[in-house]
Amino acid sequence: MRLLLATHNEHKRRELARLLPEHEVALLPDAVELPPEDGQTFTENALGKARAAAAATGEVTIADDSGIAAAALGGAPGIRSARYAGEHATDEQNLAKLLAEVPAGDTLEYVCALVYVDRRNALERVFQERCRGTLATQPRGIGGFGYDPAFLPDDGPPGLTMAELSDAQKDAISHRGRAARALAQWLAAQGLH
Repeated sequence: MRLLLATHNEHKRRELARLLPEHEVALLPDAVELPPEDGQTFTENALGKARAAAAATGEVTIADDSGIAAAALGGAPGIRSARYAGEHATDEQNLAKLLAEVPAGDTLEYVCALVYVDRRNALERVFQERCRGTLATQPRGIGGFGYDPAFLPDDGPPGLTMAELSDAQKDAISHRGRAARALAQWLAAQGLH
């Protein structure tokens, strides 16, 4: 089944294509603009993107919104994870800010809301999953992106950050991997291949 991913980010498309091998995951055409992420939750932001992309293209659409929540910061940066150090901050700047504000060893949680929108059948479905871990003392590893170099997953190989894991290891435990598996199972149960 073809699923239009409501993003212009090829890295995210590749990751979701890997996580949903039974389906064709297509990138949103450049001409389609997405609304600002101004929701109060990951689900609101993901639904906003998916609904806009589905309305613009008429295609079955998926979208995700994800981020990191630090217990020491009351759940921040949360939905502002991509803009934590400023509106146009880089991954490195966001990670540096988190490392400066959160003590090593403190509890972190990755959250992903992955949504499915099919306007033709008036069908919307939300899959929200988490991956718990702790903050490393310093960034390590070259894989992944965002906060991965300082995220030590609770259920990963001991002592390794998300950025030190293989794609298969990360996919097995990540918030996005879990959400994608939940979506894939639901699609299969609906007979949507």
